[in-house]
Amino acid sequence: MKRMTGQGASGVFHAALVRVAAIAAVLLILFRTEYAHADAVDSLIGQLESSSDKVRLSSALNLTKLGDAKAILPLAKALGNDSDKNVRSAAAVGLGKLITPSTKANIKKLAMNALTKAAADDSSEFVKAQAEKALKALGGSAPPPDTGSGKSGGGGGIYVNIGPMSSKTGNAAQDPKLRTLMNKVATKTMGRAPHMPTTWAGGSVPTKGQLQSKNVDGFYVDGTLNEVKVTTSGSTSIVSCKVSMLLASFPDKSVFGFLNGGAKVQGSSSQRDIDLGMEDCVSAVMEDLIAKKIIPTICTKATCP
Repeated sequence: MKRMTGQGASGVFHAALVRVAAIAAVLLILFRTEYAHADAVDSLIGQLESSSDKVRLSSALNLTKLGDAKAILPLAKALGNDSDKNVRSAAAVGLGKLITPSTKANIKKLAMNALTKAAADDSSEFVKAQAEKALKALGGSAPPPDTGSGKSGGGGGIYVNIGPMSSKTGNAAQDPKLRTLMNKVATKTMGRAPHMPTTWAGGSVPTKGQLQSKNVDGFYVDGTLNEVKVTTSGSTSIVSCKVSMLLASFPDKSVFGFLNGGAKVQGSSSQRDIDLGMEDCVSAVMEDLIAKKIIPTICTKATCP
């Protein structure tokens, strides 16, 4: 047998050490990634208790994206207890995605109970629809046949129901005005889209049966002004705002799109210009989200002219 000595043996030993170090480095990276993921999930679960509706909504959406089963029970709790309908709705959507055949039986039972209760008793029709949709998905209900285009195939037209909008700036004087503005801008912007009326014959809101009888696809649009900030420096002010919007089917309000946008407007530091800046900021974000995101999305779901 040939024995390796001197530089040959030293070289082999060095190469082995290098390989071991490389393997250790890879394992360390993997462990760090695993810990980072776990830390992110734990942090997001903690944020479900935040006093901010916006933070709680973001947490529920991101927990759904991460897909960690650890989030199932916290989302079930949020579905049953959260004061904001958007957070409860996002929690219902998350449960529908996170519960799998491998979910522990006791955890699945608690989550299914939360969905069942929400579908039956939630104060928001919006949340009820999401909970019912999640229950159907988890019960193995088959989705509608795919026509190949991804469109609903109604072909008889499109109707868009504009929601009441909400403003959560904490400014009691401005919130009602901004809600009214949001509704006005949404209606006006949707009105620019061909053949997407926001009103129904006779001024009433159509039922599902009425839409089906006319072969019309119904959609629901609503929005929330989450934040308005004013920064003043000398004679100049900068107004920034953040808006979230949702897009759903109508009248069942099954949500299939969450959108977020923001903008900044600069003006003088006079109160009049600040108030106008708020209105301009909100209008700009609403118009942008509806024109560039919501209307094109509707056209992927229904037949647009």
